[in-house]
Amino acid sequence: MKYITLNNGIKMPMVGLGTWKLHGKSGKDSIIEALQIGYRLIDTAQMYGNEEIVGEAIKESKINREDIFITTKLDQSSAGYQEAKKGIERSLKALQTDYIDLLLIHEPYQEALAMYEAMKEAYQLKKVRAIGISNFHGKNYDKFIQTCGIKPAINQIESHVYYSQLSFKQTLDKDGVQMESWASFTEGRKDIFHDPILIQIAHKYHKTTAQIALAFLVQNGIIVIPKTVHKERMIENMNIFDFVLSKENVIFFIEAGSVPGFTKKSNFPSVLYH
Repeated sequence: MKYITLNNGIKMPMVGLGTWKLHGKSGKDSIIEALQIGYRLIDTAQMYGNEEIVGEAIKESKINREDIFITTKLDQSSAGYQEAKKGIERSLKALQTDYIDLLLIHEPYQEALAMYEAMKEAYQLKKVRAIGISNFHGKNYDKFIQTCGIKPAINQIESHVYYSQLSFKQTLDKDGVQMESWASFTEGRKDIFHDPILIQIAHKYHKTTAQIALAFLVQNGIIVIPKTVHKERMIENMNIFDFVLSKENVIFFIEAGSVPGFTKKSNFPSVLYH
């Protein structure tokens, strides 16, 4: 596993497991299996309603807590300074942990700056190792970054081969904010697994289309958190560090990053955000 160093010096795995829609015993078992395979980054959120099974899975995995990187996100129920303080405590309790590795604001709520004040306090108290944002773009991002004080360690946004957002990544890089992708496989809005060009490139490297899609992001310095409940795909999604895409292939993906007619999920209602 490769790690990347965030702007406060802590290291974060480049590949993790997304847990959107993982629930109950089957969801917990999938998280345990991922940890046993070698995943060390687990991404959850208050909005997902599964922080409890993430905490249970980590406990039952018997893997040392300090070897696991947990990301969670504050939702609308934590919008506000006092609300965020309470929300942080709820997440700590649900995850059965003394600290959260990365805490994000899930969306650009109107109360985002007040929430961030509570997050900064939790950071100073070492209840959180890093703080950041999710789904912040354009004016929302610009306003936040100018007034937030401590720079976010992460901005987790939609990013994939058809909507890479590499131009926005240049802004994030300039600000010292690490970019992280959700919807690395487009969540079914485009059949990435049967794309003829992706298949052709995958054959060239003796990889799968999924591995090509993830490698493009990771090789551009973007953290990925694909979700799967299948062991073979968990293994597949991790095995992307033994090849390098050619310049020609990278250029193709960059040019494909604005597919005519493709609907990016970031334009959808907030309930669909991950």
